[in-house]
Amino acid sequence: MPTKRDYYEILGVEKGADINAIKRAYRKLAMKYHPDRNKDDDAASEKFRETTEAYEVLSDTDKRARYDQYGHAGVDDQMQDFWARGGFQESQAFHDFGDVFGDVFGDIFGFGGGGGGRASRGADLRYQLDMSLEDAAHGREVELNIPRHAACETCHGSGARPGTHPVPCRTCGGHGQVQMQQGFFAVRRTCPECQGQGTRIDSPCVECGGAGRIRKTKTLKVRIPPGVYDGAQVRVGGEGEAGMQGAPTGDLYIVIRIQKHTIFERDGADLHCNMPITFPQASLGSEVDAPTLSGRVKIRIPAGTESGKVFRLRGKGVPDIRVNQTGDLYVHVHVAVPRKLSKKQEHLLREFATETGDDVYPECASFLDKAKQFWDDLAGEVKS
Repeated sequence: MPTKRDYYEILGVEKGADINAIKRAYRKLAMKYHPDRNKDDDAASEKFRETTEAYEVLSDTDKRARYDQYGHAGVDDQMQDFWARGGFQESQAFHDFGDVFGDVFGDIFGFGGGGGGRASRGADLRYQLDMSLEDAAHGREVELNIPRHAACETCHGSGARPGTHPVPCRTCGGHGQVQMQQGFFAVRRTCPECQGQGTRIDSPCVECGGAGRIRKTKTLKVRIPPGVYDGAQVRVGGEGEAGMQGAPTGDLYIVIRIQKHTIFERDGADLHCNMPITFPQASLGSEVDAPTLSGRVKIRIPAGTESGKVFRLRGKGVPDIRVNQTGDLYVHVHVAVPRKLSKKQEHLLREFATETGDDVYPECASFLDKAKQFWDDLAGEVKS
C-alpha cells in the first residue's frame, strides 16, 4: 500500500499556516485539478481527491490537532467515513466550502455561487458636504436632503399587500438556498426563485410592487462636531438605503470637504497665516491686529523684527477631536516694501539711507565683509 503524502506538503503550506492560508492553497489546487476541467485525466482526479482530503483535515481544528500529534493514523478512520458519505456532501467542511471558492463557483460548475440567506441589508449612502474652515472648526448643524429608498409605509417594508404575509418559497422550502450535486461534491447556491430570501409574495403591495421600499427624499438635521478635518466621515446610523422586503437599513456617511480659506492654512489642529507689516512697524516696534477664526487679537511686534518672524498664538487654532484640545495659530510676518512713494517720502527715505551706517544693518556689514574676502581670494587665484 503506497505511503500517504503529508497533508501540509500536498497543499504546499507550512505546518503553522493559518486557516486563511490553507483555504487559499486549497482553492488554487482544486481549481487546477477539478475533474470538470480535466476530463479523462485520472492523475488529475487523484490529485483533486488527495487535495480535498488534505483540506478536510487541516481545515477542521480537531482533526488537524489529531493529525499533528499522530499523523495519518489519527484521522484515517474518519477520512474513510468522509468519502463513504460522499465527501463534502455531509461534511462540516462543506459549510466553509463557499468561503473557500467565493465567486469561482461559476467557473467550475457553470452556475453562480453564493451563500444565500435572507434579504441583505440596505446599501450605505455617502453624501459630500462642503464646509468653510470656520464651520469645521466651530461645528454646526446642517440640514440635508437625501434621496434614497425608504421603507414602504403601506406595507411597512414587507412587500406584501396589507392583510397578507409572505409565504415560504416552494423551491427552497424557506431556506434561501438549494443544493446541487456535481460528482462527489454537493454545493449550495442561492435559490433562483426567491433570490435567497426564503419567502415569496403572492399578493404584492400595490404601492411598492412587492419591493418593500419606495424612492423618496428625506430631510435630515445632522450636527457636525467641532474640529472635523478634510476627508472626515460622519456616520448617521440607519439613514442609508432601506433593505428589500423589510431587511435592515444601511447607514449614511457624510464626507467632509473643507473649502480653501483666503487667510489661513490648516495643518492638523494648527493654523498658519502670512501677515504683512510695514517697515516702520518692524523697525520701531508696534502693536498690530492679527486675524483669528474667532476675531482679531492684538500682538506686539518688537522693534527690529525681521521678515519671516513667526508669532505663536496658543489655543487659537482648531479643536483636535482626537485628543480634546485646541491647536495653535502661527502668524508669519513679512516686511512689506513700499511700491509708490511721494517726492517727500522719497526724499526722507534717501536721507535715512544716507544717515544709516553699518551699526544699523549689522547683517549687511557682515555679509559684505565675507563677500570682499571671497572676491580677494578669487582674484589671488586668478593671478597665480
